[in-house]
Formats: sequence, C-alpha cells, structure tokens
Amino acid sequence: MDGTHGGALTVVSRSATATRVRPFRLLLRVLGIVVALIVAYLVVTAVQVWLTGRRYEPRAAGAIVVMGAAQYNGVPSPDLGARLNQAVILWRDRYATDIMVTGYKEPGDRYTEAQASARYLVAHGIPGRDVFESGGSDSWENLAQAAQVLLARGDGTVLIVSDPFHEARCLSIATDVGLHPYPTPAQHSPITGFSTVPYYAKETLGVAVGRIIGFDRLDSLHTFGSALR
Repeated sequence: MDGTHGGALTVVSRSATATRVRPFRLLLRVLGIVVALIVAYLVVTAVQVWLTGRRYEPRAAGAIVVMGAAQYNGVPSPDLGARLNQAVILWRDRYATDIMVTGYKEPGDRYTEAQASARYLVAHGIPGRDVFESGGSDSWENLAQAAQVLLARGDGTVLIVSDPFHEARCLSIATDVGLHPYPTPAQHSPITGFSTVPYYAKETLGVAVGRIIGFDRLDSLHTFGSALR
C-alpha cells in the first residue's frame, strides 16, 4: 500500500470520528445551557421566596387567614402558636374582624389544626363568632376551602399569616383560588437561623414547580405520592 492511499484512509477515519463527536458535543452544550437555565430559575425563585418572607404588609382586609401547623392534643405547637399570636395582633389592631384558621389532623389525633387554633384564639380573647375553620391536608386544600367560605362572605382581601419561608407559596395559592392576599408572616417564628435553610429549599422547589405546572396540579402530585406511601 502506497503512502498516498494510507494518508487518505487516515483523513477519512478522522473525518468520521469528527462527524460522530460533533453531535455529542452539541448535545453536551445544549444540556449545559438547560442546566444553567434551571439553576438560574431556582436561584431567582429562592431570592423571591426569601424576599417575600421579609415583607410585612398589614392593611384593612376582610379576614386574617392563619395557615395550619402541628398541634398536640388540642395545643398548638410553638410554630402554630407564633402564627396565631400574629393573628391576634392583627385582629386587635383592627386590620380585620374575621380570622380563618386552617388545617386537618393526622391519623389518631383528636383535634384538627384548625380546631386547636380556634380554641387558642378564643382563649386569648377573640370572640368565637369571629373565628372560622377550614380543614385541608395541605396548603392548597386549606386555602381552596377557606376561599369558598371567605368569598361567599365577601371577604376576598385577606392577610396571610404563616412562617416567612412559607409566605410566597401561600400568596401564590391564595391568588390562584380567587383571593387578594397580602403577606403578614409571623414576626416571632421559633424556626430561625440555619434551621430555616431546608424549609426555604423546600418552598423554593414548591414555588418553582407550582409556577410551571400550576399549584393545583402540584397538590394532585403530592396527594398521589402520599397515597402510594
């Protein structure tokens, strides 16, 4: 075999290799761009969740909505207690006359989170006629059920009371179910410092996905996943 023929084979071989490599490099480049966009989206969402948790915008409203949290045999957990205390402050400052408490109960519990919250509010001087209850297993169900009662009463403008890290998702859901919400996160939540990091991470993911697929669909996925466990 002469040198000219061997050189031609080498050129053809290199050309074939380059042809195979180019699509692979293009694929890697596209994947890199997609990953960068996803990371950027999550970072922006995380900043928005954090900034929303720092907003405190009380104003005249139809009702104060307290998001549920753990309760122990009718006694609110420290986290839920902080939310309820914030609602008491708002009520006493006359931002709203009605308080809607939310939350269901775990298997074996005697009280729902809403019932424990209502008992706590009444014990702290809120008239029972000003307290309303709605029960759901998650934030979407709580706010969807609360909205049915509040909108029927003409209480569409609401103050949302939860932990700062939870505020952004609650505002988005409240808007989706027809309410006009304003953030009033608990000012003395027992969850502070580095312990909030996993909560902010979870809420960032929830808000990011909910904005894309809808918070109602996100709730359906959560419900389906819970049923499988």
